[in-house]
Amino acid sequence: MIEVTGLRKSFGDKVVLDGIDLTVEPGTVFALLGPNGAGKTTTVRILSTLTAADGGQVRVAGHDPVAEPDAVRAAIGVTGQFSAVDDLLTGRENLHIMGDLHHLPKTESRRRAAELLDRFDLTEAAGKTAVTYSGGMQRRLDLAMTLMGRPRILFLDEPTTGLDPRSRRGVWQIIRQLVADGVTVFLTTQYLEEADQLAGRIAVLDHGRLVAEGTPERLKRLVPGGHVRLRFAGSAALDAAALLLTDAAPDEDALALRVPSDGSVAALRDLLARLDQAGVAVEELSVHTPDLDDVFLSLTEGSAKETV
Repeated sequence: MIEVTGLRKSFGDKVVLDGIDLTVEPGTVFALLGPNGAGKTTTVRILSTLTAADGGQVRVAGHDPVAEPDAVRAAIGVTGQFSAVDDLLTGRENLHIMGDLHHLPKTESRRRAAELLDRFDLTEAAGKTAVTYSGGMQRRLDLAMTLMGRPRILFLDEPTTGLDPRSRRGVWQIIRQLVADGVTVFLTTQYLEEADQLAGRIAVLDHGRLVAEGTPERLKRLVPGGHVRLRFAGSAALDAAALLLTDAAPDEDALALRVPSDGSVAALRDLLARLDQAGVAVEELSVHTPDLDDVFLSLTEGSAKETV
């Protein structure tokens, strides 16, 4: 649904995007991570036709955002960092205005608004002005407004910033439902747990360059510190395993060994095979891998604060 090759963008002397490549498959969540100023919002603005790139090839839903902006806009929805809700209008009126902007027939617009109000649990508040809504309700209304045009691709630029944990999880559930319905989601976020929970693929952007890309599990294996913890039934088995696995750190009180490992299936299979061939029985095994916080900090160490 999204193909990007060699994307470049500068503002004056500052290079914001320095030749990035991205591919986003249909019906998936793709998360773009990076520190402030890395170029995440600029990427979203280019893909959604709001900013022109300086170079590179871009296709969104099969269309060039520069040559065919109307075709791209017909296929996408954008929810930015700041809510587009009109506080002086009711929730229902906000949706009706979006229906008008999408040139929906009045009957279809009213039906679609009622459907989205119900889906986002806003029916009871539909007649109240948006200024009376909580932050979580305003964000749900903002998402509902974006969906009035039935976009095939949804750009979410830090959609849960400022929300409490309960409201954030509510937005996550909505995103999962949208993807289950076939919508493709391009997500930028600074909440690493959010990317881990939602995204099938993650790219890390730093100083305008992609420094890593892959599944959450693959990215976690890029950072040292992963290990397998083996627990044994007795000290004899522990001692035998320690002699075999010379790089392991023993914990005699817990009858356990900490074995450096990336946690992959191949590594686990090899480890257990070695123990089995030596006749050493393992009572319990657990895998410990770095989380996305570790990945993010390792890959973006030394980044400057956002200036764009």
